[in-house]
Amino acid sequence: MSQTNRRVFLMQVTACGSLLAAGAAQAQAARVDEKDPQAVALGYVHDTTKADKKKFPKHTNAQLCTNCALYQGKATDAWAGCPLFGTKQVAGPGWCSAWAKKG
Repeated sequence: MSQTNRRVFLMQVTACGSLLAAGAAQAQAARVDEKDPQAVALGYVHDTTKADKKKFPKHTNAQLCTNCALYQGKATDAWAGCPLFGTKQVAGPGWCSAWAKKG
């Protein structure tokens, strides 16, 4: 192998390794803790059936993060991003008071 081809090959291997590492880090993004101040303020829970019905009387168990307009994943994703929580992920079967029907 010529010196130029070897150099190009090594740069490509390094670039691929960096992309794989970034993808793995993103796949393991932090999940929202129900005790996080933002989560508490929004009444966020990982399981919609555990929402405080006295505090949020309009809540129904049919309201899930997966069918919320803010949910950034597919309806089948167990966890996905939500702009209300920055880089943290919310549970698909979760809920918060900012829930808005996906249109």
